Amino acid sequence: MSTASLSAWTACGLVACGGALGSLARYLLGQALTEWLGSGFFPWPLLAINTLGSLAMGLLFGWFYLNNGGTEAQRLLFAVGMLGGFTTFSAFSLEIILLIQRGAFGLACAFIAASVLSGVAALYIGLIAMGPAK
Repeated sequence: MSTASLSAWTACGLVACGGALGSLARYLLGQALTEWLGSGFFPWPLLAINTLGSLAMGLLFGWFYLNNGGTEAQRLLFAVGMLGGFTTFSAFSLEIILLIQRGAFGLACAFIAASVLSGVAALYIGLIAMGPAK
């Protein structure tokens, strides 16, 4: 799908609006889950949000498949914007499934390992650079 039918401003507006709604939903659900589950040792609210976001991405792309791909505006608003604002884990999960569906199981495993290790390492490097991690 190309964004040729949408102006750059329209595409950006759809992503921004969806992102705002997704971020707000993430915050509110996180607050509600923390109140319900408590803020114990294991991050249950984050696990629930990531799982729900991945389920939503699967449902959305299943719907797109059944409806001839949906429109570019729908993809930008819901997948890129709303689910991107809710959790990028859903996009991570989608990329893994797409690799597996293409028969690239080894690449999917490498992507999982590289994403997790590089993300954790980059965060730690950022903490070291700013001083809190000693």
